[in-house]
Amino acid sequence: MRDLGVGFGYLVKGQRWVGRHGRWFGFGLLPGLITLVLYAAALFGLAYGADDLTAWATPFADDWSSPWQGVFRGFLTALVFAFGLFLAVITFTAVTLLVGQPFYESLSEEVDRTEGGDVPRSGLPLWRELWISARDSLRVLLRVALYGVLLFALGFVPVLGQTVVPVLGFCVSGFFLAEELTAVAFQRRGVELKERLAMLRGRRLLTLGFGVPLTLAFMVPFVAVLLMPGAVAGATLLARDLEGRPAEDRPEAPGQDTTPAPGGPHNSYGPAGAPNPYGPTG
Repeated sequence: MRDLGVGFGYLVKGQRWVGRHGRWFGFGLLPGLITLVLYAAALFGLAYGADDLTAWATPFADDWSSPWQGVFRGFLTALVFAFGLFLAVITFTAVTLLVGQPFYESLSEEVDRTEGGDVPRSGLPLWRELWISARDSLRVLLRVALYGVLLFALGFVPVLGQTVVPVLGFCVSGFFLAEELTAVAFQRRGVELKERLAMLRGRRLLTLGFGVPLTLAFMVPFVAVLLMPGAVAGATLLARDLEGRPAEDRPEAPGQDTTPAPGGPHNSYGPAGAPNPYGPTG
């Protein structure tokens, strides 16, 4: 049970870190703000056009008498918007990390630098980093969707569905949120998704102690934007713990540049021809 407190401690330490490094807090806010504006515009458009979309999708209800047509289409409209909101919530972190890949990688590097030891770098061009992030995020979202369907079905079980299932849902969300956030630090170390998941499962309580409180906070989108820089910083500290050894004691990954660089925001990507530490993809 001690790991639960340690995991939460990394979340707090991450927020403290960005609090002590104010310019990195502002630097890390930008991707979340951009994503929030994009999602708000998309949800506004969905709310504006949901009625027309429902009417277009249900032509068989055109001749229904009142009030049944209005009740039926009103229910479907609410369902469409609820589904769009659900998708926005479960994808917000993944999209923010994708939009902010260079921002958060620089922030994560700075955390490694201030905590001591070498600063691992992937040595990959930006387009390759974005491709790997998008691919891994999609794989994680598919896992979340499968768990979501299972938990949704279990939600209809009396008593169990109203007590245990919601708790399990937050645990699943917290676990995968921790995976998405630690991916920023792990990708620089050449750690693939399968290995990351194994490391997180090996310290499940530590992972949940970090991810579950953050999941509860991220249910409020604007709070998610404010906490994201500190969440990335805390996830970097968590990744260092999961590795179990200081950076200078680890063998260098193929094609990995571990040379410390000057502080401040910078581009950490190596030359376009650098070897790929992740292996073949597709």
